[in-house]
Amino acid sequence: MPDDEPKWRRRKEARPGEIIDAALEVFAEKGFAAAKLDDIARRAGISKGALYLYFETKEDIFGAVARAAVASHLEAIESTAEASDGPFAELAPMLLSRAAGMMSGGRVPAMARMVISESRNFPDLARIWHDDVVAGVIRTVAGIIARAQARGEVAPGDPRLHAFSLMGPMVMATLFREVFGEVGTDPPDLQALAGQHARTALNGLLTSPAEADAADGRRTK
Repeated sequence: MPDDEPKWRRRKEARPGEIIDAALEVFAEKGFAAAKLDDIARRAGISKGALYLYFETKEDIFGAVARAAVASHLEAIESTAEASDGPFAELAPMLLSRAAGMMSGGRVPAMARMVISESRNFPDLARIWHDDVVAGVIRTVAGIIARAQARGEVAPGDPRLHAFSLMGPMVMATLFREVFGEVGTDPPDLQALAGQHARTALNGLLTSPAEADAADGRRTK
């Protein structure tokens, strides 16, 4: 079947996912500005008219790609936090390892690179990336930290700022890989960074046993 021929036999409910996959490929190859809806429709194997049944604008498609890029990872972080009965000292390395997996390949680095390069000309890209990706991750991690603070495990302070402190090096390393990875540099191993940073960050975030006991005593009074 020719590439530009619509694949009419596919199930209708599968098409949004196929459009998202096609859009990611086109965005990664051409950037947001140069990507055309015709290109995305052709790559997805549908007509441009069929594309409009699911998405009205290129920005709408970008938002769907952004949400899809982190949805499974964010759900895994949330479910891990909810299911874990262990202390924050055990949960934090798991969170950072999950972040390393999310940022090591696939959609997230490609999308982040595009946002950085094109958000000046397309401010909506930064807004969508923030609202649909960054804010959700920070909110989830801040909530985990706040619950650990309530148990007396994490030092006082703004949970959101603690979340930035915890996740910041992973973001920085990802940007380093995306910006300098093709110019002969030695990009950091994100999983190795996650393990080392977990040990370093926990030295500053965790309360001492005495502080934890005092916090527990205040909660039970």
